[in-house]
Amino acid sequence: MKRAGHVLAASLPYESRPAPGRRAQFSAPGSNPDIAGTDVDRALVVVAHAVQDRRGAAHKVAYSSGFAVHAPGTPAGEAVLVTCAHTLEEIRHDPLLRAGLPSPAVRPDDHISGSLVITGPPAAPVFHPVGAVLSAMHRGDLLLLSASLTPSSNPQAQALRTLPVNPYPVQPGTQIRAHFVVDKPPSAGRDSEGWTPWVGGTWGKWVKGSVIGYRDFAGREARPGTYDSLAHLHFDPPPTPGSSGGPIIDEESGAVVGVVLGTQLINQLQGVRGWGVPAEMIFEMFSLPGLKLKNQE
Repeated sequence: MKRAGHVLAASLPYESRPAPGRRAQFSAPGSNPDIAGTDVDRALVVVAHAVQDRRGAAHKVAYSSGFAVHAPGTPAGEAVLVTCAHTLEEIRHDPLLRAGLPSPAVRPDDHISGSLVITGPPAAPVFHPVGAVLSAMHRGDLLLLSASLTPSSNPQAQALRTLPVNPYPVQPGTQIRAHFVVDKPPSAGRDSEGWTPWVGGTWGKWVKGSVIGYRDFAGREARPGTYDSLAHLHFDPPPTPGSSGGPIIDEESGAVVGVVLGTQLINQLQGVRGWGVPAEMIFEMFSLPGLKLKNQE
C-alpha cells in the first residue's frame, strides 16, 4: 500500500483526560446505564470496500467499523477516520481481482471498485466516497482515511463528531466500552438486551468489558509502564464480526484507548479473547507536536 508508514503533518491532540464537552458519555441522568447515548454514536461510521466485475456476474464487499478523530487543519466538510486495514486487504487480494489473469496486475476495464463511508440514521443512511488513504500501519492493522461528508437533506442526519484519543496505555482491569455490530441481535438471554438499529440494517451496542492485558510483537506478555512493546491488547468480551475498526473507550475518562481488530485464541484454558491495538499506535500516523519530519511531504 503506497501510504504505508506515511506520517501526517498534523498532530493529533493528546486527550488522556478530555474535557466534559469532549469525553464520550454513555448515559444520561435517568437513562438506562447499559445503553450508550446517541452522542457517542455520532462518531461512528461503517467503512465498506467493494469490487464488482463489469458484467455484474460477481462482486465482493468487505465492511468494518470506524470512528472520526480530530486532526487539526482538516478542511471544512472533511473527516479523518480511523478503521482497520485487513478489510481493505481482503478486497485487494480477493480471487475476483485475480481470476483468469496471468499476473497479479488488474486491467483497469475489468472491474469497478471503491470504498465508501456510511453515516446517518439507520433508516436513511448517507454514502460518502472515500477521498484518500491518508496512512496505513500494517503491523498495527490500522488505516487512516479521509472522506468529504456532504450535507444531507435528511433532517434526522446529524453532523459527525470526533472522539478524544488517549496516547497512554491503560492498566489491565480498566473498565471499557466497545461498540459491537451484528446482523441480527440475539433473541433471548442477557446478550439480547441493549441492541439498537444501526447503519445498513445492522444492530449496534456499546458492550461493557475490561482490558485483560497486552502482548508484544512476539506474542509475549507485555506490561504498561515498562520498556515492553505494547503491540496488541486483549479484552473481554470478544467482539462480534463487523466490529473491527471500532473504538475501545475507557469508561471513566471517556477517551479512546484502543481499536478493535477481532478475536484471538489465547490458549485452551483462557479461551478466546477480544483482540485490538492500543490507541498509542494511532499517534504514530501523526506528527509529534513541534516536529516536522521529512516523510511528511
